[in-house]
Amino acid sequence: EVEQPRHPSKSAIGLDMGISKLLTTSNGEYIKPKNSFKANQMKLAKLQRQLSRKVLFSQNWKKQNRKIQKLHHHIANIRHDYLHKITTSISKSHAMIACEDLKVANMSKSASGSMENKGRHVKAKSGLNKSILDQGWGMMVDILEYKQQWRGGLLMKVNPQYTSQTCSECK
Repeated sequence: EVEQPRHPSKSAIGLDMGISKLLTTSNGEYIKPKNSFKANQMKLAKLQRQLSRKVLFSQNWKKQNRKIQKLHHHIANIRHDYLHKITTSISKSHAMIACEDLKVANMSKSASGSMENKGRHVKAKSGLNKSILDQGWGMMVDILEYKQQWRGGLLMKVNPQYTSQTCSECK
């Protein structure tokens, strides 16, 4: 028979995810995002332009495609490493964590619309989508969830409705 592990800490914290600040905690601290995609975006664009000039499926095209895949893998590794470091420090120091249960897939849907009904503010929405996906919110919550289970802590996913409002007294 296996016993449930007991979390060494007794504190609780609330997390709010954002674009300019990856996480804002309920005690007022915030964690900056890494933005691995944004940092490598120019290099990726250059490699993709070079790929477009190659003959499709030639040896040079395959070599160039491998370079692009390697850069994408590098960007993902940076994001995973950063998220693991952040979630480890949070889960070690807090027994209970409450965060928003955001629907990242719905938030990052395209604003382009259809052929008949053109979308509005498409360029701004695509920039927002890029930022949301670069942060890795969904992945961060998943990592936090299993790390809390390992340590015997609790992760509560709160309905995100009305979480960004401030009360009339706080303003």
